[in-house]
Amino acid sequence: MIEIGSENFVLVWAVLLFIAVVAGKMAYRFGAPALLLFLGVGMLFSGLDIISFNSFEITQFVGMIALCIILFTGGMETKFSEIRPVIGPGVVLATVGVVLTAFVLAGFVYLVAPWIDRRISFPMALLLASTMASTDSASVFSILRTKSQGLRQNLRPLLELESGSNDPVAYMLTVLLISMVTHGDGSASLGMGLLMFLVEMAVGVVAGYLIGRLAVWTINRINISNDALYPVLLLAFAFSSFAFTALLHGNGYLAVYLSGLVVGNYRLAHKHAMTNFLDGFTQLLQIVMFLTLGLLVNPGELLRTDVLILGCLVGAFMMLVARPVSVFLCLLPFRRFSTKARFYVSWVGLRGAVPIIFATYPLLSGVEHDDAMLLFNVVFLVTVLSLFIQGTTVSGMANLLGLAYEERESSFGVRMHDSIKSVLTEVEVNRSMLARGTTLREIALPDNTLVMMVCRDGSYFVPQGKTSLVEGDKLLVISDRNEELQSTYRDMGIDDVMNLS
Repeated sequence: MIEIGSENFVLVWAVLLFIAVVAGKMAYRFGAPALLLFLGVGMLFSGLDIISFNSFEITQFVGMIALCIILFTGGMETKFSEIRPVIGPGVVLATVGVVLTAFVLAGFVYLVAPWIDRRISFPMALLLASTMASTDSASVFSILRTKSQGLRQNLRPLLELESGSNDPVAYMLTVLLISMVTHGDGSASLGMGLLMFLVEMAVGVVAGYLIGRLAVWTINRINISNDALYPVLLLAFAFSSFAFTALLHGNGYLAVYLSGLVVGNYRLAHKHAMTNFLDGFTQLLQIVMFLTLGLLVNPGELLRTDVLILGCLVGAFMMLVARPVSVFLCLLPFRRFSTKARFYVSWVGLRGAVPIIFATYPLLSGVEHDDAMLLFNVVFLVTVLSLFIQGTTVSGMANLLGLAYEERESSFGVRMHDSIKSVLTEVEVNRSMLARGTTLREIALPDNTLVMMVCRDGSYFVPQGKTSLVEGDKLLVISDRNEELQSTYRDMGIDDVMNLS
């Protein structure tokens, strides 16, 4: 057995990372969530007693660092124009939906616990349910964004908005119920908890927005000779957003997500370079976080009769009853979502790292050890079931419900430099575009607009005015007159315009 902290620390983690990456490649090939494989690698090393690791404090710290970057990156990659139509239902799902899920699931846990000879008080059942009440941003972002699959009815931005902003509610419920379980001051804790929640949410929103704007202003105006330092500066703002908000008694997780959302929706110097850096760094932190969580659990504990039965029952009830009930009730006022869309939102209620991290809080907060360990093991088992059952069927369920469409990828794979103000678009030649003639010079485009390249049947060439075009050609177009160009596209009946700026 190798003890963490020995001289073999670097070698052991290098091996773990290598195995996790290989497992992730296999997972992608077979359609399984890579995060589940990362978790499994950690459990394998723990179960075989290769590595001894049982520090809940370190796990919480790793989880905090990883979630900061995951939420910040998720916010950066979310276009406000996409989430604007779903802000209402997204916020309701992230707040009311979490509370409803917690209470419905708590009632079930309270009723079935005696069947396995475990008497669990309702506050303890509600604590268990609260740790699992939020969907996991790491899982949702990772799975949805690795699928080259679009979702109709704005479902992807809805799911990402919900998962990126519902952790604060679950966190507040968890902290409040730990206080109730350990001190028994239910009424006082309820009133104080509600006040704390409102204050933390308000401070988180304001601080997140202001720090995001400060990050944009600073990065666009500071002149750093070494471009490699810009991603480091952005990381500093991401961590500052979380830590500074926490110092003000606000919710750091909400603040860091909103900061990323602000940064991602403003024109930013060196934006693509920083985004690429954050993508790789986020992948690394996800692997480290799920490996750490896998190392923390004792697989033998998950096979205990009470854990196995209660975990399977809770997992099934969560997926088939608690989540659907909360989603259908929350989306009741929003008529534009079809019944199939509501079923899909219900199904993609993925659990992941966040519930497991929240489940470590009772173990470090004075909750009776046996109850706290049962809670942790049940939450871990439910997470594994959720990733295995729901995570592997995200695409299949969308296809089954008729909500999926193939997301078109750019034929040119280029991006504009951040300092260039021109707009780069990709369009496909249709019959209307060729109505006045088939040569490039006969196509009516606005002034200061240039067709830079043509893709035809996988071959690329630079066109001239006399170049003949055919239907199906892909054009790479650059223009200084975006509004006129978009109007021209509409007149030509071109609806599918890919913006590469």
